[in-house]
Amino acid sequence: MTRLIGADAILIALLIAVVGFALAMFGARRGRTTLIEAAYACVYTVFALITVATLAMIYALVTHDFSVSYVAQVGSRSTPTFFTVISLWGSLEGSILFWAWVLSLYSAAVVFLNRRREGLLVPYATATLFFVSIFFLILLVGPANPFLLMSPVPPDGPGPNPLLQNHVLMAVHPPLLYLGYVGMSVPFAFAVGAMLAGELKSAEWIRITRRWTLSAWGFLSLAIVAGMWWSYEVLGWGGYWAWDPVENASFLPWLTATAFLHSVMVQERRGMLRLWNLNLIVATFLLTILGTFLTRSGVLSSVHAFSEGPIGVYFLTFIAIVLVLTVAMVAGNSQQLRGAGRLDTVVSREAVFLFNNLFLTVFTFTVLLGTLFPLLAEAVRGVKVSVGEPFFNRMTLPVCAALLFLMGVGPSLPWKRMAPAEARRRLMAPAIGAVAGFVVGWLFGARNVYALLIFTFAAFAAVANVREFAEGTRARMRNLGERMPVALARLVGATRRRFGGYTAHLGVITLSVAVAASSTFRTERDATLLPGESLVVGGYEVRFNEMVGREEPQRTVIAADLTVLRGGREVGRMDPRLNYYRVQEQPVPTPSVRSRPAGDLYVNLMAFTPDGGQATIRVIVEPLVPWIWFGGAVVALGALISIFPTGRRRVAEATAERAVPSRQPAYPLTAAPTTNAADRA
Repeated sequence: MTRLIGADAILIALLIAVVGFALAMFGARRGRTTLIEAAYACVYTVFALITVATLAMIYALVTHDFSVSYVAQVGSRSTPTFFTVISLWGSLEGSILFWAWVLSLYSAAVVFLNRRREGLLVPYATATLFFVSIFFLILLVGPANPFLLMSPVPPDGPGPNPLLQNHVLMAVHPPLLYLGYVGMSVPFAFAVGAMLAGELKSAEWIRITRRWTLSAWGFLSLAIVAGMWWSYEVLGWGGYWAWDPVENASFLPWLTATAFLHSVMVQERRGMLRLWNLNLIVATFLLTILGTFLTRSGVLSSVHAFSEGPIGVYFLTFIAIVLVLTVAMVAGNSQQLRGAGRLDTVVSREAVFLFNNLFLTVFTFTVLLGTLFPLLAEAVRGVKVSVGEPFFNRMTLPVCAALLFLMGVGPSLPWKRMAPAEARRRLMAPAIGAVAGFVVGWLFGARNVYALLIFTFAAFAAVANVREFAEGTRARMRNLGERMPVALARLVGATRRRFGGYTAHLGVITLSVAVAASSTFRTERDATLLPGESLVVGGYEVRFNEMVGREEPQRTVIAADLTVLRGGREVGRMDPRLNYYRVQEQPVPTPSVRSRPAGDLYVNLMAFTPDGGQATIRVIVEPLVPWIWFGGAVVALGALISIFPTGRRRVAEATAERAVPSRQPAYPLTAAPTTNAADRA
């Protein structure tokens, strides 16, 4: 019964999605409000049906209904309920079902929030979302159907991939990734809707698109950092980013979305880059589909990738169709995409954004080339080629340093133009910070040129961005008599978009410094120890006490009991483990991590003798690693601040012109949030 409910719900959802697409397109072309409203009703109906199918699959997983093909593939009576539920996205068919559900959720949210907007933008955007939904529903009805009948019904299943049931972050990383990936369908839908409706010159579509992009970008930022954390905590190698092809696949749309979020401000302020921004939106959506293809087609070898599946040709066909249609639409709207503004001088904020987009484009192309080149080489020449970490580091680290530098220059310069002398004055404080960053990095022992560049330009950017908060807060305190926390909160509340961006900058800066420090100053040792023996690394003494073991329903756990000492005093206990699952011959390591603000003590159990008399452990000291996770959270906080619109109520107690000298940027000085039309956008 559960299988039939899920399968029928998906089939009916596909039929209604086709009807909804036709209603939205025909209603928009003929201006028929009743048809458009019927299409909106179809959106809600599709969401309800896919929700029913998703809940049916979760019920089948929890009740161990092995007559359902997907449950027989990933289910097991011995798997804990928590990991049983999240195995919904643990393999190909379930992940496509979850993708379709998230897409239906986004579609329903788009329609609900914009149902009263006039014009044809929303109806055409709805039709586009239906078009994307139809593709994924076809997969669910056809090659990726999770509700096929399993016969004969097995008494038990193998359970999910051991790597996917070894850490709680598997309940966090995939949903965030889907919210980011699938969320990029919404900006694409509005871009297509604007082209079909002939509204590309309108500021409305770009304002809506920017906000939805920002939302998806925030989720994708969190997803990437959560994935790094999962890799760090589960794989036992002591790292968090290896330029793995599937890691790259999630990073590529983040880069293009970041470029759009910067260049869209140039379009709003100066009327420039209309064609470029439209192409960035399309490219971001196509990169999410490409990433899904790389992950789920089996063409890549990766710990993140699913096994080989039959859906690769479907994704390639869909990518080709979208590419051809969007190119045709862009060509048909070429007159509307001509920019009205022009670049006055290179000493301006818009010039910085142009350079920012240039470097982000180079970054994207480099990562895309390194990711796809092995596939192309094997397809064309039949040889396996490996493009590894050295290539990516050598090609991307200079770009990262340049982007950090621009992250400090941008906030220091105004729009349009600034006198060179004034620009030099505004850049003096960040330059002093850069010198300090270089000196600190050198004194701590950094000799790698790229690490020194990161420390230097990170300090440069940090001073420039923090100064924006400090100057605005001081102005409010001086003119309105507000206390510092109140002044800061109202400053950010009055111009959320601006200071949300600066907050995201500070998160990226923090993350960059932490990555550079943990890579540069990392120390590690491994040794085989007898009980009572110790290994000393980076000021820590790790003493091996004994081997301990225990049986769990789904695995056997063997752990090393360790005592951590610092300065001869015990500061904690650690227990790195090897987990043995019955469906996998090789053990899955679970490192033990002791995190402090200064960094992590990371211990991994490499091997042990059968009698437990010896253990081989690897001890790694990695400075500032916790600040990577903190920096990612700050980036997401910046996105959250920027998403919410600024309040309209104005209680003017002082004007910005009186508050700050005219040569400095003006700051909002109202007791309640105030903004202009550009900030509200």
